[in-house]
Amino acid sequence: MRLPRSGAVDVTGRRRASCGAQTRTPSSASTAQQPNAVCHPPERWSARGTDTPEETALILGRWMRRLPARRLLVTDAALRAVLLGAVPLAHVAGLLTPAVSVGLLGASSLLHAWGKAGKHALFAPLPPDDQRLAANSVLSTSLWSATIAGPALAGLLVGVVSPAWIIGLDAATFAVLALQTGRITLPRTPAPPVTGSTQRGLSILRRQPELFGLLLVTWVFNLAFGPVEVALPLFVSDDLDAGAGLLGAYWAAFGIGAVIGALALGAARRLPPWPAMLGIIAGHGIGMLPFALTDTALPSLIGFALAGLIYGPYSALSFTLIQDRAPADSLTTVLAARSAVLLTASPLGAALGGFLLDRTSAPAVLVGCGALMILTVPTSIVVLKLHGERRRRHQPSHVPAERARCTD
Repeated sequence: MRLPRSGAVDVTGRRRASCGAQTRTPSSASTAQQPNAVCHPPERWSARGTDTPEETALILGRWMRRLPARRLLVTDAALRAVLLGAVPLAHVAGLLTPAVSVGLLGASSLLHAWGKAGKHALFAPLPPDDQRLAANSVLSTSLWSATIAGPALAGLLVGVVSPAWIIGLDAATFAVLALQTGRITLPRTPAPPVTGSTQRGLSILRRQPELFGLLLVTWVFNLAFGPVEVALPLFVSDDLDAGAGLLGAYWAAFGIGAVIGALALGAARRLPPWPAMLGIIAGHGIGMLPFALTDTALPSLIGFALAGLIYGPYSALSFTLIQDRAPADSLTTVLAARSAVLLTASPLGAALGGFLLDRTSAPAVLVGCGALMILTVPTSIVVLKLHGERRRRHQPSHVPAERARCTD
C-alpha cells in the first residue's frame, strides 16, 4: 500500500481520503478506505490506490448493465465489505503480505465505476427538478465532511490499532451501506431504466456535445491535479522541511474549504453551468500559484484552502448538468461511462508528476498544475466558440433546402 513520501500515515485516507465515501449514500460512514489519500476532491477519487483501470468498467459492462441502480450500489458496497473485511482476517492469520494487500484492495474496487454510477442514478429522481442542484450540493457536502472526518479518525486510531483493523472498520461501514440501501423504499417509476454497455454510454456522451465537452474538461482538470498528490508531500518535506502534521494541515484546509464551497453553492446556482464550472477550474488554478513561495507555508496553505473553497461546488454542478441533459432511462449507463473515462486521468497525472519531479522541483510542479488549470479555461472557451460557430454555419444551409423541398 502506498504511503506519502513525507511519512504521513494515510493508509486509511480519494480525491480522494474519500473515507470510503465514493458510494456512500443514502447512509454514509466516515472511516477511510483508499490507501493513499488524505483529503482528495470527490471528482478525483476514482483511480487512486485501490481503484482499478477503466477497462474493468468496460469488461464488466455486459453484466452490470442489467442491474438497476440500487442493485449496482448494493453489489459494489457488498463486494467492498467482503474483500476489505478479509484484510484484518489475513492479518490475524499472518497472511497479509504486500501482494495480498494489493490484491484485496484492488479487487474491492472492481465495481467502483458502476457503484458510483448507481449512487448518482439512484439519487437523481428523488428530488424535484428545481431542487436537484441543491440536493447534489448536500450530497457533495456530505462527501467532503467525510473527507475531513475520516483521516482525522484514522490518525487517532492508527496509533492504537493496526491499519489492517482500520480497514476492517471501513469494511463494516460498507456492509452497513449495503444493508441500508437494500432496505430503503424508493418512489415508483413509470418504467424501469434502459441500461446498456459502457460503450453505449460513451456513444450517448459523444452525441451530446455539451456532455462530451464536460467530460473532456473534467478529465483535463483531474489530470492537472494528479501531480499535486505526488508533489505536495515533497514540497512539505523538502522545501518546507516539515512532516506529516503540516501535510495533513494542507489536506484539511482543502477539505474544509471544499465543504464551505459546497454549502455556498447557492451563489453559483445563479450562474449558467458552463461559466461557473470554467470559473471554478481557473480559480482552483490561481489557488495553486502561491506554492511558488517556499519561505513559509502560510501563503500556499491559504491558497490551497482557497482552491478547495472554489472547487467545492464543482461536483454538484457537473452531476446536475449530466442529470439534466442525459436521457433519464440511460443515466446509469452514462454515469458509468463517465466514471470509466475519468478513472484514467489521475493515474496519468500522478505518473506525469513523478516524471516531472525527477527533472524539476516540487514547487515548479505544483505551480505548473495551477497554470495548466488556468490554461484549460481559455482553451475550452475557444473550442466551445468554434463549435458554436460551426453549428450556426451548418444550420442555415439546411433551412433553405427544407424550404425548397416544401415549395417543390
